[in-house]
Amino acid sequence: MSKNLVIVESPAKAKTINKFLGHDYLVVSSMGHIMDLPKSRLGIEVEHDFKPEYIVIPERKKHLETLKKEAGERTVYLAADPDREGEAICWHIRNALDNGKRKFKRVEFDEITEHAVREAFKHPRDINTKLVNAQQARRILDRLVGYTLSPLLWKKVSRGLSAGRVQSVAVRLVVEREEEIRKFRAKEYWDIEADLKRKADEPKAKFRAKLDKHKGKALEIHAKHEADHIVEALKKERFIVGEIRQSKKRKKPYPPFTTSKLQQDAFNKLRFPASKTMHVAQGLYEGVELGKEGSVGLITYMRTDSVRVSKDAQADAKHFILEEYGKKYYPERPNVYKSKKTAQEAHEAIRPTLPLRDPNSVKEYLTPDQLKLYQLIWRRFIASQMSEAVYAVTSVDIKAGDYIFKASATKIVFDGFTAVYEADKDKEEDEAKATLPELSVDEPLDLLELFPGQHFTKPPPRYSDGTLVKALEELGIGRPSTYAPIIHTIISRDYVIRESGYFKPTELGGIVTRLLTEHFPKILDVEFTAKMESELDGIEEGDVDWLITLRSFYSPFIHSVEKARLDMKDVKKEAVPTGELCELCGRPMVIKWGRRGKFMSCSGYPACKHAKSITSGVKCPNPGCDGELVLRRSRRGAFYGCTRYPKCTYITRKLPEKEVPEAKAGPAEA
Repeated sequence: MSKNLVIVESPAKAKTINKFLGHDYLVVSSMGHIMDLPKSRLGIEVEHDFKPEYIVIPERKKHLETLKKEAGERTVYLAADPDREGEAICWHIRNALDNGKRKFKRVEFDEITEHAVREAFKHPRDINTKLVNAQQARRILDRLVGYTLSPLLWKKVSRGLSAGRVQSVAVRLVVEREEEIRKFRAKEYWDIEADLKRKADEPKAKFRAKLDKHKGKALEIHAKHEADHIVEALKKERFIVGEIRQSKKRKKPYPPFTTSKLQQDAFNKLRFPASKTMHVAQGLYEGVELGKEGSVGLITYMRTDSVRVSKDAQADAKHFILEEYGKKYYPERPNVYKSKKTAQEAHEAIRPTLPLRDPNSVKEYLTPDQLKLYQLIWRRFIASQMSEAVYAVTSVDIKAGDYIFKASATKIVFDGFTAVYEADKDKEEDEAKATLPELSVDEPLDLLELFPGQHFTKPPPRYSDGTLVKALEELGIGRPSTYAPIIHTIISRDYVIRESGYFKPTELGGIVTRLLTEHFPKILDVEFTAKMESELDGIEEGDVDWLITLRSFYSPFIHSVEKARLDMKDVKKEAVPTGELCELCGRPMVIKWGRRGKFMSCSGYPACKHAKSITSGVKCPNPGCDGELVLRRSRRGAFYGCTRYPKCTYITRKLPEKEVPEAKAGPAEA
């Protein structure tokens, strides 16, 4: 019989670790959290220093009994993930299994490799109560806000709604961005470009320059008549080469991935939503079956805000780069990156556990999504250890009377890290396409054609998974483990919909945000939320008392709640007439708010329960169909379907819009 029991969170992780430890160890899974606050009530004794009432999760009761039997008289090693959540899982398991006789030891590792696991078991420690307290403080804060504000929304808007300490701030960002877009008014502006060539060259050797200044000042053109006037003036001018500047631009490699940067890059390059990125990364971390090797963890822990890299990983990367690319692709000194102040430097960046294991060597064992994400992580890490890229940049001023045109070209001198990884590929390709002939100062040029172009300023873009995660990180809201759950929550609550990859607030999201912002300005304040995150970090470091944090938060919060119960507008009672009559009883139909937004209901409710969705007012595009599109929801998210379903099965993720082509002037010949 094994002397020791090892408990991890997941079966996949248990399977990978099991092969590293000998017969003296039995590795089992806890299946995640064993204990939590009850779902049916607050579960916090506010009057007794916010004492939490933890219960065994009903679905885990039988499993807990199995764990107790497995523990027997063994020493129990708690090996959950190396973060607050993992520490709390270990703490709960110990409390549930502790019978006064068993010994408990905590082990942690950032990667599931034989070396890392064996080293962790050589250096077990006690459970870190500071980490546990930080997790408890977050859990209690979120419970206090959620279980207090949600019933208020049920009373004032509709049953089934929810509010959250961080999720509501994220919705506010999306709502405010939509408001910016709505208020945006496009401004017209024009630019003028010229096709030029050297006197001795053929027309096909032309190059393009852009009008930049007039009489030494930056030129702004606001209307067509201004552009036409300048074009006519330029046709009469001689074009002469002015100043020529040659320079070298050095581009440093990017640091290896943190959680937020991985989520951003995976969205931008692979179009993975944040939740999908984390799900796929979890599988790569916990272990993938690699034929005869068995289950192997391919990446380090994927919830991190650190860019630190171990010396062993640096050495492996160096070996690979020298072997595959040569000496000039490796810097004189290893690249070292600086993490932000709040980063947990005990952790590493997200990297391949074995840098020598390139994506092609494991391709046959991975799913398409796993391969794509592993390639992204592997390339980013290898590139982070490589030499910088070097570009030769030529910039030319071209004089045309009082006007100055600018032309530039960028040439790659040494590709460096970009041989493996490029962040802005499209931009770099556009720069590389621009070429210039060999020009000399005061050389006259031939004007071939002038191109006045009309443009309009664009509104700020809606948030995507990548840009919302970036905004949350920059504002200090949430932490690596919370970005994906935040996005999942605001979508599942129907406060936000994903439309063509971008987030748009629902009408429900807008009204809930307005009500909460009006009555709980502090809770929905970005700076206040960021300050709370910093305090939670302080608890983890042992610099802040978690009870003091809870007390200072709760007193003003509950005062605002009591005031809002009296003052908050009762949207539920606002029944707006529609002019329609109920198909069942003939009473007037009215518009009300529900958990999924506005809907039409019989004014005779509850005697008559007839209700129906409100259409978008957009006609169904199917030929011969007289239905309209209505917003519907499924497990895969929101979509628009025809009111004539099932006769008409037309569906779309985005409402059809009339496209207005951008006005553009044609070329003006010289």
